[in-house]
Amino acid sequence: MIRHAALFRLKHPKGSAEEKSFLAALAKLRDIPGVEQFEIAREVSPKNDFDYAISMVFADQAAYEGYNIHPDHVAFVQTRWLPEVAAFMEHDTVRLP
Repeated sequence: MIRHAALFRLKHPKGSAEEKSFLAALAKLRDIPGVEQFEIAREVSPKNDFDYAISMVFADQAAYEGYNIHPDHVAFVQTRWLPEVAAFMEHDTVRLP
């Protein structure tokens, strides 16, 4: 199992129509085959400089790779993520035995 996650901050003002549009488009990534346990969350800790977190789980490396090259994911990254995300930190993890 691979957990793919990212913390991020948008260029858009909080509560704006642009923010809502971005989060709605992001949520559509849950429909890509292989994506499990998809979650979008708002950061509540004042210790963190990011505003949101997204996480999802893949059964194996093949499912994760399939997600990364899926046309919907590639299009989202190019047309929404890169132009609209101000900063992010990504991490991909596997559970230790």
